[in-house]
Amino acid sequence: MAQSKIEWTQSTWNPVTGCNKVSPGCKNCYAERMALRLQAMGQPNYADGFELTLHEHMLERPLQWKKPQLIFVNSMSDLFHEEVPLDYIQRVFDVMRRADWHQFQVLTKRAQRLQELSLDIEWPTNVWMGVSVETQKYTYRIGHLQQTGAHIKFLSLEPLLGPLTNLDLAGIDWVIVGGESGPGARPVQEEWITSIRDQCLTAEVPFFFKQWGGKNKKKTGRKLQGKTWDQLPRQPVSAPRLFA
Repeated sequence: MAQSKIEWTQSTWNPVTGCNKVSPGCKNCYAERMALRLQAMGQPNYADGFELTLHEHMLERPLQWKKPQLIFVNSMSDLFHEEVPLDYIQRVFDVMRRADWHQFQVLTKRAQRLQELSLDIEWPTNVWMGVSVETQKYTYRIGHLQQTGAHIKFLSLEPLLGPLTNLDLAGIDWVIVGGESGPGARPVQEEWITSIRDQCLTAEVPFFFKQWGGKNKKKTGRKLQGKTWDQLPRQPVSAPRLFA
């Protein structure tokens, strides 16, 4: 199990690695930087760098983790990438269904394929399905998510690269917002974030502010107007807690 420093999860599981850029949010992809670093270190799962690779030997790993975890699936890829076959996606979902003591978070920018395949997926209640939206141009991804059979639907508005107005939050269970971090990070404006927070409050959707970002995200922190926003989707009592 790979313990994660991502603020909204606990662990990561990568049955697929590698990807390619599809929209402006991908420009400074942290996963690409990390994959190339791991390749240079000789990590066998990254022998091909950031080329899309299926790792069948990783498929059943969550079944070996007995402690309930909140697990981000494919932090180093996109499960709905065009080169990931439907049968492999179904195998990933089968593992998540069987590992029902965990909660799994799946995030994609390929929302159209997500919607197209939704009827071919048996959606477990312990899977949270999300789409990434970085600017107003890509809010159409929300509509694709809303048409899926996922039981918990969330938005990752990160890296936030512009204002997002009049968001359709119908059927959305959680919203994450964050500025870009790392080399070449593009700036985020406070009014973009507070606007989204206020839309979530009005719609009664849990809001999670991940970070301001920048070159040194630890220095800029994650407080918004003096408050830390760590709201989570409403979960059954049996679900693992993200924070102690």
